Amino acid sequence: MASGIETLPVEVVHLIAAGEVIDSLAAVVRELAENALDAGATRITMLLSPEQWRLRVADNGVGMSLTDLKQAAAPHSTSKIRDSHDLWKITSLGFRGEALHSLAQLAELEILSRPMGSDEGWQVSYNAQGEPLRMEPVAIAPGTVVTVDRLFGTWTARRQGLPPLAQQMRAVQTTIQQLALCHPHVTWQVQQTDTRSETNRDRDWFHLWAGTTAMQILPQILRDVHTGDLQELTLEVTTFEKDKGLRLKTKEHQNSFHPSSFILHPSLYLLLGLPDRCHRHRPDWIRVALNGRFVHVPELEQTILASFRQTVPRDRFPICLVHLQVPPEQIDWNRHPAKSEIYLHHLSHWREQVASAIDQALRFSPINLSDTLYSQRAGTLLKTAEAEGGYGARSIQESEVRSQSEAQSVIDGDKTQNSKLETQNSFHPSPLRALAQVHNTYILAEHPTGVWLVEQHIAHERVLYEQLCDRWHLVTLEPAVILHQLSVAQVEQLQRLELDVEPFGETVWMVRSAPAALAQRDDCSEALLELSLGGDLQTAQVATACRSAIRNGTPLTLHDMQTLLNQWQQTRNPRTCPHGRPICLTLEESSLSRFFRRSWVIGKSHGI
Repeated sequence: MASGIETLPVEVVHLIAAGEVIDSLAAVVRELAENALDAGATRITMLLSPEQWRLRVADNGVGMSLTDLKQAAAPHSTSKIRDSHDLWKITSLGFRGEALHSLAQLAELEILSRPMGSDEGWQVSYNAQGEPLRMEPVAIAPGTVVTVDRLFGTWTARRQGLPPLAQQMRAVQTTIQQLALCHPHVTWQVQQTDTRSETNRDRDWFHLWAGTTAMQILPQILRDVHTGDLQELTLEVTTFEKDKGLRLKTKEHQNSFHPSSFILHPSLYLLLGLPDRCHRHRPDWIRVALNGRFVHVPELEQTILASFRQTVPRDRFPICLVHLQVPPEQIDWNRHPAKSEIYLHHLSHWREQVASAIDQALRFSPINLSDTLYSQRAGTLLKTAEAEGGYGARSIQESEVRSQSEAQSVIDGDKTQNSKLETQNSFHPSPLRALAQVHNTYILAEHPTGVWLVEQHIAHERVLYEQLCDRWHLVTLEPAVILHQLSVAQVEQLQRLELDVEPFGETVWMVRSAPAALAQRDDCSEALLELSLGGDLQTAQVATACRSAIRNGTPLTLHDMQTLLNQWQQTRNPRTCPHGRPICLTLEESSLSRFFRRSWVIGKSHGI
């Protein structure tokens, strides 16, 4: 006999809902930390005892009155929204009113709180229904302390289904780090109970100190990344019309989470690792945040990856954080209990703005040149100079003989294309002045901030690659190039690149067209063989640029060096070649001053 449909008991409904909201230690940390941030906290302290399934979260937020404490753990109780219309006006991290009630269902819940401006604090314990079990006054500083004990004590099967505690603690750490990046004005102090000691004493686990923006937080998380390796940019979205785009805001704009800021001023905050300085083996630091919370938006993540294409080495991935502040009516948060998946309106528009912001951040500009300092590399180079006693540079004068004809032709380039590049980049950086060529490989140049050392081959490779991307031009070969022993796959590859290929006998092929950059080269046949080995059009453009660029060891005149520097500075991605190799080493004037001890007082240095 089939059983009929029956309404579930209320306690079962609540237990199912609780299991969706609170499914791990990290979920508890997330929910309580978000409540603290909504309360305006600037300092959050946590104590975790994972073996005892216990944790405590204390904050210095606005606190709660006794009336609010009595209602705090009741089902669907929240101060964030009032009706269905408010779901499209979400300006807080939490809004469903489920977290505290779920914790009361799954653990022993206790809250201590004292409102700002009040002399009275209260301690309240709750039963499984979220009703106050015990209330008594308590001495406490303004703010709130939430204690969760015996988590999943009423649902032991959930404990058994969770990953090992070590893995859960890594998830907790990741959760806190993500919140810290979205709310850089907050200081986080996290402790852990050491069960290995007889006294079970509490020890510091990690701290994250407050900063102005996420740029000060990320180096605390990624220890091998320094502030000088990062570039940040804040852009205010003035309109959603495609022809308007973004307007650059001042550096004083912070990416702190303030509800009014994204209601009145939609904006985009970008923090990226400069591709010539830092990158990752895995795509684990391509992150998107929305109104103070990390979210999973695959379309935006793919846009970030595409924007860094041909700037990082093969099999490496960029470090990039994008934090969007979007009007609440353009987001639907009510999609996933953890709010990690959302519906975002005007997604194609935001993809365009993210790509535009990354493009702007990777160029040379007054913003991202101000902190151009390779402190570690510069220090190593200066120490080497101190030991060796010289750089081995060859000074070049204007009156020197012109360089080899190959260098002349590849450096002068197409004047029309150079003008196009200058038009694309409206900003003209402080000009580099070529001084000398070092070992016929590096161009030594003077910059207002110090001295730059530019590797000539890969700088020219970057110039040629962007020219080829903007204008992939095929020309007729006169005479045609004959290639031998081509496989069927190689012939098909050349045809995919739109080259004119015809059979010219058994295993012999005639190529009648080629990229303009290769057509006049003596090694054109070798270059065509290289192009036939596989890859898409972009790979072919990279290979063509690499083969066409001037070779290291080629002497250049001062005029040639200056021309190359001017072209290189106008490229869209001047920091790395298409293979991801760094192009430039900068020595800041401050580093040189420290090396030559120019900070000394002259009188003291002479013993006066």
